[in-house]
Amino acid sequence: MATAVDTQASLERRLTLTFPATEVRKEVEKRLKAQAKTARAPGFRPGKVPMKMVAAQYGYQIESDVLNDMVGRAFNQAATQQKLKVAGFPKIEPKQDAPEGMLSFDATFEVYPEISLGDLSKLEIETVKTDVTDAEIEKTIDILRKQRVHYHTKGEAGEHGTGGEPVAANGDRVTVDFVGSIDGVEFPGGKADDYTFVLGEGRMLAEFEAATVGLKVGESKTFPLSFPEDYHGKDVAGKTAEFTITLKKLEWAHLPEVDAEFAKSLGMADGDLGKMREDIKVNLEREVKGRVKARNKEAVMDALVKNTEMQVPKALVEQDSQRLAEQTRQEMSQRGMDVKNMPFPAELFATKAERRVRLGLILGQLMEENKLQATADQVKSQIEDFAQSYEDPKEVLKYYYADRRRLADIEALVLEENVVNYVLGKAKVSVKDVPFDELMGSNAQA
Repeated sequence: MATAVDTQASLERRLTLTFPATEVRKEVEKRLKAQAKTARAPGFRPGKVPMKMVAAQYGYQIESDVLNDMVGRAFNQAATQQKLKVAGFPKIEPKQDAPEGMLSFDATFEVYPEISLGDLSKLEIETVKTDVTDAEIEKTIDILRKQRVHYHTKGEAGEHGTGGEPVAANGDRVTVDFVGSIDGVEFPGGKADDYTFVLGEGRMLAEFEAATVGLKVGESKTFPLSFPEDYHGKDVAGKTAEFTITLKKLEWAHLPEVDAEFAKSLGMADGDLGKMREDIKVNLEREVKGRVKARNKEAVMDALVKNTEMQVPKALVEQDSQRLAEQTRQEMSQRGMDVKNMPFPAELFATKAERRVRLGLILGQLMEENKLQATADQVKSQIEDFAQSYEDPKEVLKYYYADRRRLADIEALVLEENVVNYVLGKAKVSVKDVPFDELMGSNAQA
């Protein structure tokens, strides 16, 4: 039996569970007899081991299992009878002052909170939009050209020659020897032969690149270089070194022309430049659509969190913190990092976990109150949208429909979108134009 619910704190509750010790003994004896039928011990045939030996070997574990089962069953029955919405798992502790012949346990747990969503019509939410113009298409083409760059010796005559006396300039690929010293002593990592980099990409410190610009092949230059205080090499951070560089090779960047061959390299079999630009535009618009959706979803989620009064069960936050810690460990391990002895304290993830739990409870209530569940058609449409960027969309459909967990992930995305659209339909919404570059540089995540 269970006593009335005792309120310990805002969301914390306690139940006392009591039942006769004879019930435990009967169940233990029953399970011991079942165990004896297959028990093995040296000198005895299977199933012929004396009961005392069976009890000595298995009794403690069986009694522990029986108590766990009976307490769990009693707790679930009491929670159901008293209509308690239990959040997380209860903490079970034995009571020392149980009545004679009885066993008593305190079950301490949390319940789900009451959620006050507030008036959605009073929410003020700023959404964003971004247009894909010809300028973005041309900029993307330039990026694609740079990805296909090839280099030729600067100053050579011929089809790819530049003529004239070559000197190093931004955009050129240079090969150098260099040696650095601090107070006349070379330092580890300060010397290299045949080192190649492209001027202007920022791969080297600015003073190093500036000293290289203007050199001709075979020329050397000695110059001072000050390492930043936060430089990754701690031995030289904040110090000034003297470097000598020698230019050994100089190449200029030859970008492909935007012609039929270039279009073919991007998958346009007929080399049609018009189709190429249209394909680029479609891909950019798909990327923009996804990022705009993410930004707007984040704005809605922020507004819901600020507008909703509720307490968050600590048990759910702790569970999600542990889940995030383990997820981080797995992701780092998959990247090849050695995380065997690396600590992942769940407390580090508590802030993120608290927000995730809070939003989960809010979304759950909105979904239940307004019937915003994902429909089969919405799920299929979402998968088809994902599949557009793959060569074989049918295979993408098969992939998701072959696994219920994958479908559940899509259903969760659709549910969030339903909630976002519902809230935007109720709130006071303003729209802000965001430049393409700003949008593409953002990494909005809900």
